[in-house]
Amino acid sequence: MLKKFFHSCTLSLGLALAAPAAWAQTQPAPLPAPVQAALSRAQIPAEAVSIFVAPVTPGQAPRLAWQSGTPRNPASVMKLVTTYAALDQLGPAYVWRTPLYLDGVIDDGAFRGTVYLQGSGDPKLVSERLWLLLGRLYGLGVRVIVGDIVLDRSAFILPPHDPGAFDDEPYRPYNVGPDALLINYNSQVLSFIPDPGAGVARIHYELPLAGVQLPASVPLAPAGSACGDWRSQLQADWSAPRQVQLGGAYPAQCGDKNWPVALPEPERFAAKAVEGMWRALGGQLTGAVRDGKVPPGLKPAWENQSPALAEVVRDINKYSNNVMTQQLLLTLGKERMGEGSFDAARFALAQWWQQRWPHDPVPAVDNGAGLSRAAQITAQSLGHMLQTAWASPVMAEFMASLPIAGTDGTLRRSQANASAHLKTGSLRDTNALAGFVDGASGQRYVLVALINHANAGAARPALDALVDWVAADKR
Repeated sequence: MLKKFFHSCTLSLGLALAAPAAWAQTQPAPLPAPVQAALSRAQIPAEAVSIFVAPVTPGQAPRLAWQSGTPRNPASVMKLVTTYAALDQLGPAYVWRTPLYLDGVIDDGAFRGTVYLQGSGDPKLVSERLWLLLGRLYGLGVRVIVGDIVLDRSAFILPPHDPGAFDDEPYRPYNVGPDALLINYNSQVLSFIPDPGAGVARIHYELPLAGVQLPASVPLAPAGSACGDWRSQLQADWSAPRQVQLGGAYPAQCGDKNWPVALPEPERFAAKAVEGMWRALGGQLTGAVRDGKVPPGLKPAWENQSPALAEVVRDINKYSNNVMTQQLLLTLGKERMGEGSFDAARFALAQWWQQRWPHDPVPAVDNGAGLSRAAQITAQSLGHMLQTAWASPVMAEFMASLPIAGTDGTLRRSQANASAHLKTGSLRDTNALAGFVDGASGQRYVLVALINHANAGAARPALDALVDWVAADKR
């Protein structure tokens, strides 16, 4: 019943995208000449572009509003909506807590009973924090668990997730689905370290995984082999749930490289990681690691606390992490509506949006990360949100989370010659950019550019030209 209520309300709110806008756009100014020229070279028509540029202070006339009321897919730029909503509603100091429960007794180096690990949706329960969580039990002198380890993942209510459904790339970490007990982003990281004397590249694995055979090394490619597409040269086969298979060689010229991979059986990843980490600590387990729920009334023995939300948001926006964003959206549903589901989360976000910007259409956020064909927002709506964010108490945390043009994150290779904090977004037919740009006059602007077209992948020079045009505002 609750799910149907959320669905119907969210659907009603989402219809605002298709309804006639209550606000009227001013007569559109022509696109700047450098932007038009770059779009022409990329064979992208102006009709496929939406742009909104305005001073950061709300209420001032936009400097450029080109088709800014047209709903478009923003790709990963949608993360700005999810992260600002979380900062605004949960606060930058919000943390996730992962408790560990002991239902039994410690007896001469053995824990006799059941260990429970309860997920709360922490987006950043990485390998070292799992080591600390389980290491405390080992530090109490426990060397063997005579019983089971039970994983409670009931904080989220999730539909089945097919990691290959979006683009037929099931082993790419960006396709990982959310999980109430998400460990290390549900991904393994292989680090290759050439050892020319032995003729091999040593492999270090970020996370020990129980029951998975992991090769310790691969042969080095013949001397003089170019690095090039080194991943293809390794001839990896990820399809076997219990074995990582590397049939090729690694070029020594590549130096040290990391390869993050989402292995098969994602629903079993947490169990493999927990058991693998306990055994890597030196512990033994007589039972199994399985799913279940913490018994009512049982008190936590201890807990692991996540980094603050401000740090999590920084990781999300700087590096465009999809699964962390979905964890964050689901947490909004859990905290604001009492249910960690996408329906509840979308409804909570829609309520928040209507309260803040009643005259702007509610964005269709889908999973909140932008890895979606259904996500939509208008450039003007997102621009208005950025103006509000600039004047908000969480402005410093939000601004610091955005990549800096030409410096870090997803903008480290930007060719724009401007001081700007901007979030990028790209899909097969989408290229987008949004954030803040400093003008030469001292004025700061919000900028939103959304491009939906088959040639959108070639639009980066046009977006760089737009950023430079916004920055060069001194008359």
